[in-house]
Amino acid sequence: MRGMLAGLAAGLLALVVAYFLGEPYVDKAIGFEESHAAAHEHEVELVSRSLQSTAGLATGVLIYGVAFGGIAALAYCFALGRVGRFSPRATALLLSGTALLAVYVVPFLKYPANPPAVGNGDTIGKRTTLYFLMMVLSVLLAVAATILGKRLAPKLGTWYATVVAVAAFAVAIGLAYAFLPVINEVPNDFPATVLWRFRLSALAIQVTLWGGFGLVFGELADRLFHPKPATLSTGTAVAASQ
Repeated sequence: MRGMLAGLAAGLLALVVAYFLGEPYVDKAIGFEESHAAAHEHEVELVSRSLQSTAGLATGVLIYGVAFGGIAALAYCFALGRVGRFSPRATALLLSGTALLAVYVVPFLKYPANPPAVGNGDTIGKRTTLYFLMMVLSVLLAVAATILGKRLAPKLGTWYATVVAVAAFAVAIGLAYAFLPVINEVPNDFPATVLWRFRLSALAIQVTLWGGFGLVFGELADRLFHPKPATLSTGTAVAASQ
């Protein structure tokens, strides 16, 4: 429950970032798409753009935040005490940062987010498969690097074991980048500024989501594991002293 509540709070923060940073560039990309798709200008709009950018966006982001918060809380329960002698707050931040890197940043660098008008509809299945394959590989390699670091720590020490594990992870990810297909379906006349800023806003949304979760959940977990002692009221204290 604490994880889902923290995910909801992080989702609210991410919703603000998505609305003010992401939506303007979605509108610009849609404008570009409409100006280059005269044949489809009379298609019926099933969901209005205003509904998509408000209630639709809020529903999607908040449900995602609650769901991933619950899953992250389960991962936190497994990681606590197994990744080092970190406090509950530090463990939450470490888990959030690692998950952000493995689940989003690494796949994002290979297959970045694209706004409307970018991408061929006929290849959406292939692109989706490759993205999730990159994400699964990233998560598995991050777990393997963590295991490698823990096994090398008794021999090399924590610092050098961490350096070796991070280097191994980077090399493995580099090989995955090299062997997985490259996808480039950006129209030649698509505004580069819109594409770049849309991708930055997508990254900012995820950083806000994961960072907000780490801070909020870390605070909730710390209060659970280190509850503040109950204070006696003045009347109760006088009675106890008598």
